[in-house]
Amino acid sequence: MVKNIVTTVWTQKEQFESDNPSGHKLTMFSAADEENKDTVGFGPKALMLSSLAGCSGLDVVSLLKKMRAEVADFKIEVTAELTDEHPKFYNKVKVDYYFYDSELQPEKIQNAVNLSVTKYCGVMEMFRQFAEISIEIHLHKI
Repeated sequence: MVKNIVTTVWTQKEQFESDNPSGHKLTMFSAADEENKDTVGFGPKALMLSSLAGCSGLDVVSLLKKMRAEVADFKIEVTAELTDEHPKFYNKVKVDYYFYDSELQPEKIQNAVNLSVTKYCGVMEMFRQFAEISIEIHLHKI
């Protein structure tokens, strides 16, 4: 079993610096704190959405390469709703996948996204434990 260790250190006021198992660091802060408006970093909940998009996106890119269906451009947009009561958490999440190419292969793209969503993306599986998730694929011929 793989074990990951992340160390998060309070740096000032409402800011923390966190490392990851590869040694890279990022800043997290309270988005509600007015003093953090110019801070380069992430709010913890927004970082969760980035993790979801990154996890699934890495799967999809890898799968499309294996399927010989690479695209010219690809982006993921995650929209999430927070509950009104504390502790506030994402209870509804929509993941939009946008693919751009002159020769899109819709069946392979659909297959790659489905495999990521249902089989490979562990972050998606974690989100499924507490949120209603919807997926939409957008194909754009360039």
